[in-house]
Amino acid sequence: MIHIVFEQSNVDALHKAIGLDESLQGDIIEIKDDFAVGPLDGIYETEGYQQRRDWWKTLLEFSPYTEQLNIVDDKLTIHNLLKRLDEDTEEFVWIWMGQNVHDVCGYYWLMSQLKEYQGRIHVLYLNNLPFINEKGNIFYPTSLFEIQPKEFLKAKKLARPITLSEFEVDPDEWKKQCTENALVRFLEGGKKIIGKEVSFYDKDILSNVTGAPQKITKLISTTLNKMKVKTGDVFLVWRIRELLSEGKLEVSGDWTKGWKELNVKYPGGSGEVADAPEIEG
Repeated sequence: MIHIVFEQSNVDALHKAIGLDESLQGDIIEIKDDFAVGPLDGIYETEGYQQRRDWWKTLLEFSPYTEQLNIVDDKLTIHNLLKRLDEDTEEFVWIWMGQNVHDVCGYYWLMSQLKEYQGRIHVLYLNNLPFINEKGNIFYPTSLFEIQPKEFLKAKKLARPITLSEFEVDPDEWKKQCTENALVRFLEGGKKIIGKEVSFYDKDILSNVTGAPQKITKLISTTLNKMKVKTGDVFLVWRIRELLSEGKLEVSGDWTKGWKELNVKYPGGSGEVADAPEIEG
């Protein structure tokens, strides 16, 4: 058995669940890219793939993750997966995804390459399903890592083969997203993805900025905690850089020294906390 997830936190959670249930024993593979943001045009071709890497390189500049681009090679991961499936015809795959745009886009990107293995590729989609949290209360997780390890034993019952019909329809839906090539994608419900403008998350950022300088790291942490639809910190800092170039924010500090050295505020702020300007959208 091969498990596939789309976030390191989910790898850790699944490892703990496997420790409680030997029937889940198997290798865990992480797809590292976040296909919920960024260019997708020609993504399965060399030129499109390189365009996406160049885009990520721009975003990762000045971040704590500058070396990450060199260790993310999902193409090689899939190459090795297909080789393993070809060499062992008894091997099968479980794709785990939570109800969030990161996982669903990862699923689309992945399963579009697995049609010839139909019958051996299973999906576990935790779509609007209740689980019990650590306090004993019912909640509806959007990410796998939110689920207690013992609750994964219930989740495994959801595993089902991806149908031939899904292998026909879902790649077409993904192709549509690749052609549209929006830089932000949003999960509307189920597996329905819609493209959004690149400024989609700007209102979340701006709503937490004041007239007084604050560390960018604090702003990002506050924004991620409050925002209803999540994205990554790297994307948010890139949007701060774009808002800076548009004159909507002021940033002080040396970018080359990293995020921790930077402070951000509204233009013209004098150190006193200012009211947030009206945000469009």
